[in-house]
Amino acid sequence: MTSTRLSRAQKVDAATPESRNRVVDFLRAAAITVVVLGHWTIIAVDADGGILPHGVLDSAAWTHPLTWVFQVMPIFFLVGGYSNALSWRSARRKGIGYAEWLRARLRRLGIPLIPLLLAWLVISIVAVAAGAPNATVQLASQMALIPTWFLAAYLMVILVAPPCLVLWERFGWWSIVGGIALAGVVDAISILAGQPLLGYPNYLLVWAAFHQVGYAWLDGRLAGSGRRLLLAAIGLAGLLLLVTVGPYPVSMITSAADEISNSSPTRVTMAFLGMLQAGLVLSLEKPLTALLRRPGLWFVTVLVNQRIMTWFLWHLTVMVGVSHLLLALDAEALLPEPLSGAWWATRPVWAVVLLALTGVVVLVIGRFEEPRSDDRPAPALWKPILATVTVIVGLAVMANVGVVSQSGVTWWWPLLPVVGMMMFGVVGMARVKGPRT
Repeated sequence: MTSTRLSRAQKVDAATPESRNRVVDFLRAAAITVVVLGHWTIIAVDADGGILPHGVLDSAAWTHPLTWVFQVMPIFFLVGGYSNALSWRSARRKGIGYAEWLRARLRRLGIPLIPLLLAWLVISIVAVAAGAPNATVQLASQMALIPTWFLAAYLMVILVAPPCLVLWERFGWWSIVGGIALAGVVDAISILAGQPLLGYPNYLLVWAAFHQVGYAWLDGRLAGSGRRLLLAAIGLAGLLLLVTVGPYPVSMITSAADEISNSSPTRVTMAFLGMLQAGLVLSLEKPLTALLRRPGLWFVTVLVNQRIMTWFLWHLTVMVGVSHLLLALDAEALLPEPLSGAWWATRPVWAVVLLALTGVVVLVIGRFEEPRSDDRPAPALWKPILATVTVIVGLAVMANVGVVSQSGVTWWWPLLPVVGMMMFGVVGMARVKGPRT
């Protein structure tokens, strides 16, 4: 058995092109691991109070500085910038236009989303019909669909990635500075007016600006430890200034203890957090590259990346399911008081159980991450754009309010992304491994 695994690892290692930057894949896999474990930790389940979305952060202020480590969404956008620039430049060399490129990116990200949305539509309908309170089902669906806010923001960035690459190629670092400056203006207006809704443009501005740091990495504009440590220093200085002199809280993840959230909506602080994290992790690129030459570690990295969307999308659905099962069984012995000594001591067991159950889901659902090559002619430009917009809108709404309102199941929101992708030709005609789409 061991020799077989080693053999597979060696084959994967040998089949990897020398030109591939293995650190990109490793950072993506490492970031998803941190996100999953972080969510399973900060979301507490109380025998009396039920699911507490930010239980740890709400009750323990000492955990807030730790979010500078565990809020790793910037790493996804860093590696996304590297990968999207590589992908778009490859498409240009092959004569592939924006519409065809965007459809391919949306297929890769959107098809794994379909089972999750349909599953929560069915769960919500059945639960409400069985007499579950609307508020309970709403919170459950909202918690389970938290990962989709990132996907909505990432799809917005993909929409503008090619024109942003043009800006980067023409203006370099000034394109990033300009984007962050605009985000600062949006923040100022939103915070002074006391209207978080006015800050929503920063879901695009902040992440599109920081996404270009990935372009800089790809183009060698961050070569050398000096530049990378300078980037980290700028990020650290900016963060310290914003949270000490400015109005921003220390926690980079939403906490009820704070009047302002750094992540909902995205604030300019996230760009500086990204600089700090990017500068530090890229300073480790050489030793990481050497480590990833080991077939075993590289094999694990490849395996995680093959099913990364499924892990990410389903890990909170599993947690919500297990939590409600324990609450329904009145299993107080298995639900120690959050933040108590027993609670902290059982976190590793909690994580292992959830990891095993999520692994089962990945084995069953993961095949949706393997869309076959799409050999259809390039679509009209408006089709993949509208398909992407329908996905973004549907996900953005559900990440905030779930699938159920006070009046019942809002079935149109989970169906909007699915119908949009089908109606505008992202899925439906091309073949996909496993179930036909």
